[in-house]
Amino acid sequence: MGSCVSKTLLVSCKHRTKDDTIHNVDFSGGNVHLITTKESWDEKLAEAGRDGKIVIANFSATWCGPFKMLAPFYVELSEKHPSVVFLLVDVDELCDFSSSWDIKATPTFFFLKNGQQIGKLVGANKPELQKKVTSIIDSLPQSPQQR
Repeated sequence: MGSCVSKTLLVSCKHRTKDDTIHNVDFSGGNVHLITTKESWDEKLAEAGRDGKIVIANFSATWCGPFKMLAPFYVELSEKHPSVVFLLVDVDELCDFSSSWDIKATPTFFFLKNGQQIGKLVGANKPELQKKVTSIIDSLPQSPQQR
């Protein structure tokens, strides 16, 4: 468990290089959607809204050790729960956008329904993330295919 604090985030946003981007993190095989623009964020939220899906948005950074440790688990969750949209926002690539979400530490997870926040988790707390995801999945009405 842990998180990276905002002072580092603020400095980091101004001093990142192209080689330090989140694209170096391995998400192969997962259903995690990398958000690289505000437009792609809007598109994924709109899709989720149309499909009645919950969104879990992970605001993080590649230099954040707790994020690196939690990344494989986040991918695993995305594969286990295809009825949920899993997003990853690099706070360094989308500094202004991330700031608008008042990110104080990474990773920060937002749980969204119809674009509205229904939950939040700060830090790389694997059991708590699992608990939140399970709770949200359990609260959703089952589709005819799931019955």
